[in-house]
Parts: sequence; C-alpha cells; structure tokens
Amino acid sequence: MAGGKLSPRQKMVNLMYLVFISMLAMNMSKEVLSAFGLMNEKLTESNTRATETNTASYSALAQKASEQAKQYGKAKEDTDKLRTMADDLFNYIAELKTQMTAEVEDKKAYESMDKPDFLDQYFFAKGKITDKGQEFVAKIDEFKKKAVEILGERDLAKVVAERFKTDNVKSQGVTKNWLNYNYEGFPLIASLTKLTQIQSDVKTTESDALSALLQGELSKAVSMTNYDAMVVFEKNAYYPGEKLSGKIVLGKNDPNLTADRVVINGKDWPEDKIKAGQVILDGAAGGVGDKKIEGEFFFKENDSLISIPISGGYSVIPKPNGAVISADKMNVVYRGLSNPITISMPGVSANKISASAKGLRRVKGDSYMMTPGAGNEVAIRVTGTLPGGKKTTSSEKFRIKDIPPAVGMVRGQFGTVPMPKASLGKIAVAAGLPDFLFDLKLNVSSFKIKVPGQVAVPVSGTRMNARAKQAITKARRGDVVTIFDIKASVSGSSYKLKKVLPVSIDITN
Repeated sequence: MAGGKLSPRQKMVNLMYLVFISMLAMNMSKEVLSAFGLMNEKLTESNTRATETNTASYSALAQKASEQAKQYGKAKEDTDKLRTMADDLFNYIAELKTQMTAEVEDKKAYESMDKPDFLDQYFFAKGKITDKGQEFVAKIDEFKKKAVEILGERDLAKVVAERFKTDNVKSQGVTKNWLNYNYEGFPLIASLTKLTQIQSDVKTTESDALSALLQGELSKAVSMTNYDAMVVFEKNAYYPGEKLSGKIVLGKNDPNLTADRVVINGKDWPEDKIKAGQVILDGAAGGVGDKKIEGEFFFKENDSLISIPISGGYSVIPKPNGAVISADKMNVVYRGLSNPITISMPGVSANKISASAKGLRRVKGDSYMMTPGAGNEVAIRVTGTLPGGKKTTSSEKFRIKDIPPAVGMVRGQFGTVPMPKASLGKIAVAAGLPDFLFDLKLNVSSFKIKVPGQVAVPVSGTRMNARAKQAITKARRGDVVTIFDIKASVSGSSYKLKKVLPVSIDITN
C-alpha cells in the first residue's frame, strides 16, 4: 500500500485490499468466493460515489478557472488531461470485466465463478503472455507514466507510481511476472474483484490529484505577495441621493497595515479616512447608473514606494416597487416541515420589511420559516418601508406539497439488499428519503416481515421480535424476504409519512 496521508475512503479501500490478499492464501471455498463477490460490490459502489465526488470537483475547478484563469487555468489543464486518461483506463477495464462475465447468467452467483479459464486464455497462452495481456499492462503503465508527469515533483507522484507498480514480484524466493502473479490461475470472481480494485485506484488518483493541484494554487493565493485592493459596500446598489456606506480593504486586511497615501479617481483621499488596512468611503452615491472607483494604495517598504491598484464600482438603481421573495429549498413548501424562506427588498433593510402568511414566522433579519397547514397553496404578503417613508406591498404564492414517500432501509441500503440469514435477525429497520432536499431523521414505529412460505409477522419498534426471528430461521438461500407496511414519522414533528416503500432481503446463505 502507498504511504502518505490517506483519505478515509482510501483507508477503507486499502483495508479491503489487505483482506483480498489474505484471502488469496486460503482455499477457495464457496464462502470465500461469495466474500470476493460482496467485496467487489462494495468497491463498485465506492467507485460510483467517487465518480460523483470527482465530477463535482472537476466542475468546481472549471468554474474557478473560468473566473480566475491565470490562477486556476494550469490546474484545470492538468486535471483535464488526467481525467481523460483515467476515463480511458477505467472504461477499458470495465469493458474487460463485461467480457469476463458475458457468459455468466447470474451476475451475483459468485460461488459459481470459481474457474480461471477466461483470463488464463485471454492473458496467457502456451506459457507466454498474449498480446491482450501485454496491452493490459501497457495501459496501466501508460496511465502511471502520464499521471506522474502531470504531478511533477509532488510527493503524490511517488505514491501514484507505487500504486500502479507492475514490476516483477518476488515471492518465497521466486520471481514472477506481475501479470502472472496477480491473475494466472485465480477464480473468475477473484480476478474481477482485483480489476475493480484497479478502477478504485484510478478514482483515488483522480481525487488525490485534484486535491494536490488545487492545494498548490490555494497556497499561492494566500501568499504575502498577493495583496489586492477590494471595494466593499454594505449593499451593492443605492437610490439616487443616498449616502454611500462602504470601504476599500486589502485582501489580507492586516490591522497593522496603513497606507501612506491613497488616490481615488485622481484625488488624494483625506488622511482621516485612511484607517488600518482600509479606506472609508462615505460620499454621495450620485445619480442612477454604474459608478467606477479606481486608484492606488501607496506604501513605503524599505527605501521604495510600493503601489497597489484599486479597481471596483457600484450601481445606483431606481427605487423598487416590489419585494423579492425566494424559497431556499424549492419553489414549493412542504407540509409538516419548517421551510426556510428568505424575504428581502432591494435597498431596504430587514427591519423595515414585514411579511405575513399563515404558518410564517421570522427567525432573524430576512430569514423566515414557513410551516404550512391544510390546502394546496399559501400566499406571502410583504410590506417594505422605503428610505423616504413610502410603503410598497407585494404578494407571492407558493404551492404546498406533502413529503414524498420514504423507502425502507437496512444497513443504510434500500431496494433489494443481499444478506446472510444469520444477519437478518439482528438488523434494525429504518426509513429514509434519499432524494429529498431536506435532511430529515425518520423514526420507525412498526413494520411487517414476510418470509416465503410463512405468514407475515407484525413487529413493533425497529428490531425483530421472537416471532420474526422464528420465521427467519425457515428462510432458505435464494429466498427474498420482504419488510413492508413500515410506519414512520418525522423526528421532531407530528407529521406521519403517508407511505414507506418496502425493502427486500436477498438471502445469500
């Protein structure tokens, strides 16, 4: 395993890999083959989550690069190259895995995947490595080589080189080719799991590279050489005739740093407006339109005079005639929940705004909570007092919806969950809303369990009672046990979910 600081996900993958190696030393019993299959499932699930996480990181970097091309452009260019190579290797292995299991009717019948025939013929022939085998190793070596080139002198480059090492392996005094050592003579499910492990290493490398490349740019961003002047106002737009309320601060805003001289829009700024690390702006806003603020900070450093440019601006807008109302979660509010609502009006402070609706209460400032009751729609009426004392009123309607159906869950999984019979009697039944925008805790009060050939057994609480455990003992491998009629409520609320979808247990042994 590669050293260095590892993420929790990589630690988990490494642990599973150690288990994998340990199992290779054991006789390939049916239970071991099943264990490989379950390990392969977990690695596959982990790879799916890693793909989603990496995709989000690539998108975030692309956004940063579009906004700050000079700072993040090189990091994006390098990660884009790495992403292309990673996708090529990942998809190449995925296609190989598809070929390996093409003739396997039941993809979860791991105990039947005990033959080494496919890869023994695909990678090896007449005591030699086939062209396909050489291609496989070459793909891994090419990915490693280019990834190391992109990472340059970083410590991560050494980790990646070790992670994808394909050198000959010395075992018990005998030197063997890496491909023979890892794949020749092994059961199909063992080789399949090893390939999934390589895919996992690819995803981990992408994640590590994204972190390493971004960390380098962030370190530059906080460097003492990167002082920038910023124009900051208490609000972004002003009414004609309003007094400005803002300041110009340095990016690091050091309280011990005071400019010797400040020039704004061609004029020397008064000394009493030059404070520690900032300049106070409090002149008239001016007429409607966009306003520019340009100038320089001047500092003495040793015997030199250093200047830092100022560039910013603000807008003066006409007075509004309506409120701005937005739902923080969606364009709907959910019955039985406290829905966050933000209510504001351009240029009007929060203490000059009042809002009313059934179930609406102010939390603080422009933050409100809406707890809707009966009906399908609720209207929020907002009144704001403008700087001149005139009031303006606006109203907005929101749809009221019930919380969607939840799903039954065991071990954090839903749908059909593979599990040994011995474990089924020990599980706790839960409910969740995996695709819901709110992070809700659901409390299960009761459920029913149906074992094939047995009558359904009602259970109170979340764990199996004596009758349920007795019924479970009569389940056989391949049976699908159904947990249904799950009753659940939202924690901290009297709202009871209208429906909870069942969860099924596929008995593995």
